[in-house]
Amino acid sequence: MTKKTHSEKETYDFAKNFAAKLKGGEVLCLVGDLGAGKTAFTKGLAAGLGVKGIVTSPTFVLMKIYKANHKIKELAHIDAYRLKDGSELVNIGAEEYFGDKECVTVIEWADRVKDIWPKGCSEIRFEIGKGNERKINIR
Repeated sequence: MTKKTHSEKETYDFAKNFAAKLKGGEVLCLVGDLGAGKTAFTKGLAAGLGVKGIVTSPTFVLMKIYKANHKIKELAHIDAYRLKDGSELVNIGAEEYFGDKECVTVIEWADRVKDIWPKGCSEIRFEIGKGNERKINIR
């Protein structure tokens, strides 16, 4: 599936609606350049899952767990920007969330930790187009 958006709000809204399709246990591997929309997508996804409060990228702490008010109880938000491979995520227990039916895991900069992508994960690629256009390709 490919979706084009033309603003941060459109990306957010697309992800908010996309959240309704999730059943729990999914791992979403977000790949794209800086400013391509990964965090806007994650914020919209969190809103769609009923996460209250502000969602920010966990660049320095690597992972944040948010409580969701939905059939899915948690959102595990991982930022792999500073990593060379997945060993640091393994060391902090990130893999415990992969496949957990009460959790959705989102990994920003997932291409940096491809060595630990679980089988069956969804790769979501973000491309910057002209102006504010973003192309979101979900595989």
